[in-house]
Amino acid sequence: MIDVTIANFQEEVIAASMTTPVLIDFWAPWCGPCKSLGPLLEKVEAAYAGRFRLVKIDSDQEQQLGEAFGIRSVPTCILLMNGQPVDGFTGALPEGKIKEFLDKHLPPAPPEMPPEDEPPADASPEAVLERLQQAVAANPADDNARFDYIRHLLGLGREDDAKVAFAPVIAQTGTVRRFDSLKRWMDALDFVAAQADAASAQAGFDSKIAVNKRDFDARFDQARRLMASQRWTDALDELLEILMRDKAWQDGLARKTYIAVLDIMEAPKPKVADGQIPPEDKAVASYRRRLSSVVLS
Repeated sequence: MIDVTIANFQEEVIAASMTTPVLIDFWAPWCGPCKSLGPLLEKVEAAYAGRFRLVKIDSDQEQQLGEAFGIRSVPTCILLMNGQPVDGFTGALPEGKIKEFLDKHLPPAPPEMPPEDEPPADASPEAVLERLQQAVAANPADDNARFDYIRHLLGLGREDDAKVAFAPVIAQTGTVRRFDSLKRWMDALDFVAAQADAASAQAGFDSKIAVNKRDFDARFDQARRLMASQRWTDALDELLEILMRDKAWQDGLARKTYIAVLDIMEAPKPKVADGQIPPEDKAVASYRRRLSSVVLS
């Protein structure tokens, strides 16, 4: 919106209308309807994104221009195209009527082009693994990338490759919790691999727990077997049985392993717009609440 006087009329109205339609709003400071129409015109100008140009002329101050256009009352709007008036209206029209008036004369809006989104990344396990491997190679100190890479390798059953990738940070298990979580998963895999007969071992755990629900060693071994099979919620349930009966068992071993499983379960956070919060994994959130309830009880 531009305020026009006799001094800039030729440039801002006549010359400008040769390329873009110009809508003149003749108004006056004392005019009540002018005060309601003005903001609507400015809103429509913004919405039409350059399809026309809005200028305002104070009819009290610029009486010569008002006389030239034959203005008898305000507000009055005149539309100019190619230096000539083509149409107009008087009074404070509602927004919809203003748009109807303009649409009779203005060229149609250009069609909206669909956003040029990047094609979705290949979500196959091997493609994801390759991207994670590249991220670690590009920045070996990126703990998050390394955690995701090793977790993905373990999820694919590539335990030897996971241990190779884990070797550079194995000394950090005491200071980086998520590396400690990976170590506990690998320990569970080694524990199961050492059992000659998995079915017989499971039957043995079940039998011991049936006889004595406080056989925490059997429950913990059962939880490790479930971790090795990536049956995460079942492993958490088993660890909860220990925590509900003895929160401090084995210097907090069940609690630390429970937290490790939550770390492993939780998928990487998706990218969101600034100011937004990534969606929460419902299963992880639920089991976190259960842990808090038990530990704080």
